[in-house]
Amino acid sequence: MEISMPKCKITVLKRSLNSDLIEEYIEDIYKDMKPCEIFKDGQEIIIDPNLGKVPDGFCHWAWGDIRHDIITIASGGNILGMKNKGTAITGCSDWFRPVIFKVERIE
Repeated sequence: MEISMPKCKITVLKRSLNSDLIEEYIEDIYKDMKPCEIFKDGQEIIIDPNLGKVPDGFCHWAWGDIRHDIITIASGGNILGMKNKGTAITGCSDWFRPVIFKVERIE
């Protein structure tokens, strides 16, 4: 018996650059960092229930960081405190240039 899970939409809410942390902790050769170049603010990605597969072009690091929230939303769960049920705000753990995502269940 196959379990059907709803699709989810991932929206890139914001890409940031923590220049103060870069200045203090990153070696000079790497200090010309820019905000994440894989994603664009406002970008939307629709994913199917095959949560074992990283979507084409999606950052593997970010996917690893947000996958648990995607699973929660896709499996019908909700995040405590969120105004909109079936929605999560999550992000990658590159704290020098983080990306904040919104994950929404599409029913």
